[in-house]
Amino acid sequence: MSQQALLLVDLQNDFCAGGALAIAEGSQTVSIANQLIALFQSQGSQIIATQDWHPADHGSFASVQNTVPFQQGTLAGLTQTWWPNHCIQHSHGAEFHPQLNIAAVSHITQKGCQQEIDSYSAFFDNGHRHNTGLDEWLRQHHVSHLVIMGLATDYCVKYTVLDALTLGYHVIVITDGCRSVNLQPSDSKQALEEMAQAGARLMISAEFISESTD
Repeated sequence: MSQQALLLVDLQNDFCAGGALAIAEGSQTVSIANQLIALFQSQGSQIIATQDWHPADHGSFASVQNTVPFQQGTLAGLTQTWWPNHCIQHSHGAEFHPQLNIAAVSHITQKGCQQEIDSYSAFFDNGHRHNTGLDEWLRQHHVSHLVIMGLATDYCVKYTVLDALTLGYHVIVITDGCRSVNLQPSDSKQALEEMAQAGARLMISAEFISESTD
């Protein structure tokens, strides 16, 4: 029997207020995540969280490349944005937001662990050279439908959604549960349009909760 699962993307300290790569209003996603966690718990459904988990010398870090953050370059033969050091393994910044009900999470998928390549998607690195094992875990638990939200819309959420669709999952994106980096002002809008065009259904949390409890 196919199952639906909640997938929470990178709700970590470094992406929230005061973090090394803080996303505007990033912390506001946590209360929405907790509402959805409660709903999925009540239904006995799986809840998964992803965790950016970089080595201290990760190749995507501007400091490693001796450049300034948010410039563009090339890493592992792929176009790469150089980021501030963030979500370093075992650091406070890599921990989940303290208000997130992480105790209810069934499975944690760590990504970005390879020094030589960045990993936005919950399923693969950016070159699809390594997989995280998430697809295998979901299939073992008979999950075919994913409800996805988190940080950031224009990077890790988008690439997770696109990979999930390519792998054959049905995907709902909870738009008010996402926030964007927005290096360009239109990045968030463009990311949502790209996910919808690829086959994702875009919903706000209240609409999804209402539909799920009718």
